[in-house]
This record gives sequence, C-alpha cells and structure tokens, in this order.
Amino acid sequence: MSPHPFPQPLDRAALGVFFTAVVLTLLLLGAGDRTQAQVRDFSWQNRDVGAEDRAFILSFNRLMDWSSVVEHLKIEPPLEGKASWSGRRFAYTLKQPIPYGQTFKVSLEGAVSVPQGKPMKPFQGQFRSRDRVLVYLGSGVEEGRLILYNLTLQQKTFLTPPNLRVFDFQPYPAGDRILFSAGERGEQMGFDPQLYTVTTGLSFNAPDAPRRQPRPAGEISLILDNSEYQNLRFQLANDGSKIVVQRVNRLQPADSSLWLLDEHFQPRRLNQAAAGDFRIAPDNQHLIIAQGQGLAIVPLDPGNSKSDFDFLPQYGMVLDFSRDGRQVAVVKFNPNFSRSLYVVDLFGEHRELLTIHGSIIAGQFDPKGEFLYLLLTHLEGEGNSREIPYLALLDLKTKALFKLKDFDPQQELYLSLSPDGRMLAVDSVEGRTMPEEVNNSDLYSDTAPPNPNPNALAELPGNPQASPPPVHQLPPQQHQIWLFPLKSDPDKVVVGMPEPLAPGLQARWLP
Repeated sequence: MSPHPFPQPLDRAALGVFFTAVVLTLLLLGAGDRTQAQVRDFSWQNRDVGAEDRAFILSFNRLMDWSSVVEHLKIEPPLEGKASWSGRRFAYTLKQPIPYGQTFKVSLEGAVSVPQGKPMKPFQGQFRSRDRVLVYLGSGVEEGRLILYNLTLQQKTFLTPPNLRVFDFQPYPAGDRILFSAGERGEQMGFDPQLYTVTTGLSFNAPDAPRRQPRPAGEISLILDNSEYQNLRFQLANDGSKIVVQRVNRLQPADSSLWLLDEHFQPRRLNQAAAGDFRIAPDNQHLIIAQGQGLAIVPLDPGNSKSDFDFLPQYGMVLDFSRDGRQVAVVKFNPNFSRSLYVVDLFGEHRELLTIHGSIIAGQFDPKGEFLYLLLTHLEGEGNSREIPYLALLDLKTKALFKLKDFDPQQELYLSLSPDGRMLAVDSVEGRTMPEEVNNSDLYSDTAPPNPNPNALAELPGNPQASPPPVHQLPPQQHQIWLFPLKSDPDKVVVGMPEPLAPGLQARWLP
C-alpha cells in the first residue's frame, strides 16, 4: 500500500508553526530588538544606608553606553564617587562614608543603549542614610540611665527604667539593640551587675538584608545573671556574634576567668585569666588581653591559633583598629615612663608617630584611616605632679599634632567619632566654661613638627545669633557631652567649635 500523497493533519500543523516561527525570526532580525533600555534594579532603593555601605548597583535590561550613563547620572545631594561597570551592571562607589541623617534622590535620563544608541526609559530612585544617633549614660538627675538621642529627629528616649543603674554598654552592629551591665538601685548597692540587652526602637533596612520591622524601644532581656558569679568587664564582638565576660566565682573569689557567650547567650568558660583590659580582635576569633607591659593574643576557639595580630605582644595598649582592619593604633610604655604611639599595619610596618611624657588615654581613627583623634595629657606643676588632659588631632602622614581643646584635671574622659566621620562626641566633667576659640599652638609631642602649618586646622564659622552654651548652669562634677562638627577637605580636617548636647557620659554613636 503506497503512502498517502498528502501530509497528515498533525504534520500540517507542525509545518505551519515552523514556517511561522521562521518568518517571525526573520522579521525580528530585520527590525532589531525594539525593547527600550531601562533600569531593572537599584540596590539601594528605599534602603537605609550606613557607613559600611560603599557602593550601589544599577542593573539594566540591555547593554548601555556607559559613558552616557556616567554623564547623565545625578545624585541629590551630590555624593562624590567612582563609576565602574561589568556586563549590564553599573556600580557607583563612594569616596567618603555617606553623611548620616539625609535623604538622597538618584535619577538617570538621557543615557543610551548599544549598539542602537536609543535613549533609555527615565529612572528615578531614592534612598536615605541612617539616622545620626548617640547613646550615653545620664548624669545629674538622670544618673545611671541609658539614654538614646536621635539627632536627626531631635528625639531623646530613656532605654532603661529608673530602678536600674547602668555601668557600661556597647551597641550591636545593626543598631537595634544595646548590650549593657546594670544593677538594681539601693542604699547598699555596690558594683554587682547583671548583663542585659535592650531594644533601641530603631530598625535600619540595610542593602542586601531582609527587611525588618522595628521593635519598641526599651524591651529589656536578662542574658547573664549574677547568682553564682560576679560579672565584671565585658566585650561585644564587632559582628555581634559573641560576648566575652570577666567573671569571679562567689564561693571562691580567687577563681577569676573569662567566659564566652555565643549568639544564643550560652556561657562557656575559657579558662583564661584577665587582670587588665581585653577586647575582641576585628576577626572576631581572637582576644587581645593587656598583661603587664605587653599584650596577649588568645584564640577564642582552641583550634584557631593562627592570628594576624602576632606583632601586638610588644605593645602595652590597643587604642583602635582602622575601619578596614588593616591598621591598629597601639601604645608602648617606655622605660623612662614616657609613652609612644605607634600605628602598625598587617604587613608588619611599625611607625612611631608620637612620644609624650604624659598619658595617652584614648584614640580613634577617622573613617579613611588618615587621622587619629586622641585624648592625651601633659604634665605640669611642681615635679610634674598634675596631668592636664586635652583633645588633639594627629595627621598620620605628616605626624603633625594639633590641640583642639583643654580640659580640667580629671579621671574620666570619653571619645567617640561618628560613623560618617562628620561629628566628634567628647564628654568630661566641666568645671569651667569652654574657650572662646580653639588654640592649636601648643604641641606636646616630642616628635611633632615644631612649626605646623596653621592652615591645616581651621574653624567652621559660628552662628553669631546663637546664645552661648549654658555651661555656668551645670552643677559641680556633672558630666557634659560636647559635639565637635567636622568637615574633611582634600588636604585637611576642618574642626568647628564644640556645642553642648546634654549632661551625660560614655557617649557612643550607633553604627
């Protein structure tokens, strides 16, 4: 039987679909892809951006003429940055940490795709930076309470109740919680704290992180009691994953050791004594412990003995690590009772920047690692019997040291630089009014240049209509927080006159 001379119905349908697809393909190839270029995704859209966020990504549906994207991209207020691209993704990397407390708009219109050179669909996006928030311990009538001050919103919030007296605290990296030690107030109350966390009421929706709803401020959780051990110093890891606490056995006071709390707050004894200060290294895997004239590097996990900080034992004190973790400011105690400040990088270079016969109390890197803000003292009086503290700025390139403010002789001074590097918080016991002008002529460094360039330090113009700070109204021995506005120029730091914020101490910025 011969085959049927005509195709079967199913064959005819398949052939029809095939020829239709061929015709459409030829038409598409002849006319080109007429899909208009557009932004498919903006990585910072409606996000809260912090100092750690340095670049945003624009993803396109087509290949673009990147020079036209660079030319037409607008950011308001302006943010200086560097453009780069790969495939259909365009990156814009900021040259400075983003200023906090602002809303930014991003627009792109007029850029063209390749190879057709057709204009893209206009794009509008927006994001905001984190609020500028300071946390501190109250002073005077607010003594011992943990207080949050949102400078962006001009709001003050008490995080702890009046019955708790807070001794120390450290913010979590997300800014949503504070770790603190506190004890119940009472007539016979001594230093016998328990460890708590408290919510701040803030929830910053960071890029590339799941969106979260904020919890109400002031929710307190007990994480470590004092029933069997007295809790002394504590340190929170940079990533918030672990806590190290110094504890003393109540039944055996000679039994003092460090304990590690994991992210679930389960304590584990480290069998490591710590008579002095200690801190968790930036890698979150090692502990740096002050021991006499040197520093010990102890792994938190016995199986992780390798460390990038093996050079530290020759120094006596760690001041600060740079934002990228590549530099550390350390203090060396010299045989002649002087102190030397060094900056050491992870490549092993040790740079002596400063030697003084007073004390080096505290120091903090600026976000770019080019300057150090320092709390120092110089000796005066008969037989150098008094230490006078002062705030100074040290240029790490030139070793030039500039004094920003003198303080009365006192024991407690605290220093905290905002994450965006644009404001410095210093608190002290004020016994006199602030100086009318900043005097940077006194240089107490044996190694600083004798004739520094006066243009390297300037003052921001003040408000002539503003009333003077009511310092005279502060009761004796009340701590006061002062804010120094800062502005970074290409070759210098501009330091404004300090302004009073509130009575308080241990002021620290939220990340």
